[in-house]
Amino acid sequence: MARLLGPLLCGALLGLICMSAPGRAVEVHVPAEPLSAPVGKTAELTCSYSTSVTDGFALEWSFVQPGKPITASQPILYFTSGRLYPTGSKAKRASLLQNPPTGGVATLKLNDAHPLDTGTYLCRVNNPPDFYTNGLGLINLTVLEPPSSPLCSQTGQISVGGSAALRCSSFEGAPRPVYNWVHLGSSPTPSPGSMVQDEVTGQLILTNLSLASLGTYRCVATNQMGSASCELTLSVTDPSKGRVAGTVIGVLLGVLFLSIAVFCLIRFQKERRRKRPKETYWGSDLREDAMAPGISEQTSDSSNGLLERPPSASTVTTTKSKLPMVV
Repeated sequence: MARLLGPLLCGALLGLICMSAPGRAVEVHVPAEPLSAPVGKTAELTCSYSTSVTDGFALEWSFVQPGKPITASQPILYFTSGRLYPTGSKAKRASLLQNPPTGGVATLKLNDAHPLDTGTYLCRVNNPPDFYTNGLGLINLTVLEPPSSPLCSQTGQISVGGSAALRCSSFEGAPRPVYNWVHLGSSPTPSPGSMVQDEVTGQLILTNLSLASLGTYRCVATNQMGSASCELTLSVTDPSKGRVAGTVIGVLLGVLFLSIAVFCLIRFQKERRRKRPKETYWGSDLREDAMAPGISEQTSDSSNGLLERPPSASTVTTTKSKLPMVV
């Protein structure tokens, strides 16, 4: 009996040791540094692994947009059961450098790279029963593009002694462009102390404005893929000159209005005299204010207006004439 128990115990012990031994670990290798590719070109995302490929081998590539967690990844392609299954919005542009990827290379090729392809890519390898590892690699990709034409704008009190802020911004460009302002033309350049610019935000602050501050300013947005620019013309006004000009204009307008009023008054008087009706008298008509012929009217110094001597009846004659007399 003891002879039979010995071999049984040894076999059970060996089986237990074999069952508890772990399988071979899956090791995934990806670049430690972020990758980049120019817009419109092909991006290669290098991924390799080490394991003994079995029938249960599976490869998956997925994508995560910047700022989102890994759990929000979107699939790009699968390889399982000996077949490749592209999927998602990048399916037509995504492929494997080696297909089938059973030789240890799982590199992804992405044709015609777009700016929206910038983000994190996940290379995941599964090979049961090799579960005693982290078969996942992360790759950060940046799609490079030149800056778009920036937009220039200005704000502030654009007058002598005031301050102004010039702004410049490109909506596209990777990596993020830097901005530089320059004053164009042969006019005097503002003093360095009155110009402060931020290359990251693209803002130029001008303080203590003077006539030397006016002119054209150019903003240049630059990154490793190229550059673009915009221009802005700054006009600086002098308030003191404006007040003098306003006074002169006011005086001139006052003189003009006065001249027009005088002209209209004179014209009105002339029209009134020209349109006044003429009175026609006949010789047989007597006017109440008419003097008898041969009588001269003399007024005394007294206030009663009496005549010095009354006319005599022999000196007054009345004649009738058929000719009109115009007064």
